[in-house]
Amino acid sequence: SPECVELLKQSDIVVTNPPFSLFREYVKQLFDYNKKFVIIGNMNAITYKEVFPLIKSNKLWLGNKTSSQQMFLEAPKEYTERVMASRPQGMWWRIIDGKPLIGIHTALWFTNLDHGRRHQPLQLMTKAEVIKFTTKKPFEKYENYDAIEVSLVKNIPSDYNGVMGVPVSFLDKYNPAQFEILGSNRGVDQDPNKIYGKGSYLNGKEVYKRLFIKHKKVKK
Repeated sequence: SPECVELLKQSDIVVTNPPFSLFREYVKQLFDYNKKFVIIGNMNAITYKEVFPLIKSNKLWLGNKTSSQQMFLEAPKEYTERVMASRPQGMWWRIIDGKPLIGIHTALWFTNLDHGRRHQPLQLMTKAEVIKFTTKKPFEKYENYDAIEVSLVKNIPSDYNGVMGVPVSFLDKYNPAQFEILGSNRGVDQDPNKIYGKGSYLNGKEVYKRLFIKHKKVKK
């Protein structure tokens, strides 16, 4: 609304939880008005065609919360009562400061405010070390991409110079000085060169969401 836009113009930093259904439009509005922000969004938003290019170009990144951590938020009374009656306390809901809050596993902080964790280098093993200590066969090559599958972030090889497909949870550890994000296997419209954005396949089966990354400088 015009009233909300006027308040936005007056703000220095925006901290809010926009409706997930309007996340694309809200992020665009924040950038249109050149605002610093910390907002809550769904993990699926990472590969939205309107959002992923901002992450790829280091204009937007995740806040100081890993994707495996639970976020607890206040929800409508009727929904809260239904969850409390049907789900165990702990992972699904908790009482915090006297209020019942609902756990949302897929919620993340999205921000353009810098923080120290995104500059911490990811400590990695060499390709030979990963092969030595991993039971599953690592580093299979995709059928339709010139890239290897790395199903666990901890198994990203420190000495591999090519393109790697990694889980979106990689963004928890993403250091822009250490890695370059090239694309993802979702949303062909995100890539003007049409190289990335198609589903990636191993042994005839489609792999879940992946980001394609590359070392900026390979350790010998």
